[in-house]
Amino acid sequence: MSKKMRANILLLITAIIWGTAFVAQKDGGEIGALTFNGVRTLIGGLALLPVILIMNKGKYEGLVGKDPEEGKPAPLFARSEIIGGIFCGLALGLASNIQQYGVNYTTVSKAGFITVLYIAFVPIISVVLRKRVRPLMWLCVGLGALGFYMLTLMGQGELHLQLGDLFVLLCAFCFAVHIMVVDHFAPNMDGLKLSCIQFLTAGSITCVLMFIFEDPSWAAIGSAIVPILYAGVLSCGVAYTLQVIAQKWADPAVASLLMSLESVFACIAGVIILHDSMAWYQWVGCGVIFAAVIISNLPEKDEKQVS
Repeated sequence: MSKKMRANILLLITAIIWGTAFVAQKDGGEIGALTFNGVRTLIGGLALLPVILIMNKGKYEGLVGKDPEEGKPAPLFARSEIIGGIFCGLALGLASNIQQYGVNYTTVSKAGFITVLYIAFVPIISVVLRKRVRPLMWLCVGLGALGFYMLTLMGQGELHLQLGDLFVLLCAFCFAVHIMVVDHFAPNMDGLKLSCIQFLTAGSITCVLMFIFEDPSWAAIGSAIVPILYAGVLSCGVAYTLQVIAQKWADPAVASLLMSLESVFACIAGVIILHDSMAWYQWVGCGVIFAAVIISNLPEKDEKQVS
């Protein structure tokens, strides 16, 4: 099996974990959105620490010769990774907490597809920041808006958004902001370390908020320990590690498409496990949104020529 094929399989597993994590979020939401999200995100960051410790073992800085004793052990995290991770964590914490509130008030199937509408918000934010936007992305914005209408508003007789859908739409915008923040910090940093700091930052802040706005208890957390561990260890820790490993060999366009299947697996998990049901036009809306995701990942002409 080639490295690219193995990478694609790992990315497919990543999408499955992320998609089915919506079910865990739905099950665990009963203990409080902040409690569930704070604990699981903090666990996600802690789950990455052993991986980082192993990767950092034997690394030295300031070497004068070949003998490692002439240098000093490299720090676990560079100052830039800590600063970047904190900013990314602030954006991630806002997005994930709003998402958790939204998942509590809507179906997993809809939440999965509405979340990926961040692909429509990214070009809008890019224009505000005066960054170049491919013309094709505006088609994705239009398709995303049409799919969202079919998924949430069509057939209701009046333009009225359900609370959960509105929260998840807001979370999609926040995830677009998070993507822009990561895009700013990630190019010159270790992705795994940046992710660990952002999870620890988001988890720590959310845990503080849970004591302020909720009434957490060890008994409640224990009752939801399975979805918490699934969403924390697997969705945050394992899935992100698989993504980082796989993207060393995967084609970027293929990687994006495979990871976007997260929304499809969320829908399948919602129907099979939670017995979500949708009208025919909502299924079409899901298809339109997924088409927007696929189109957004198509390479430009220059990229095709280079490949």
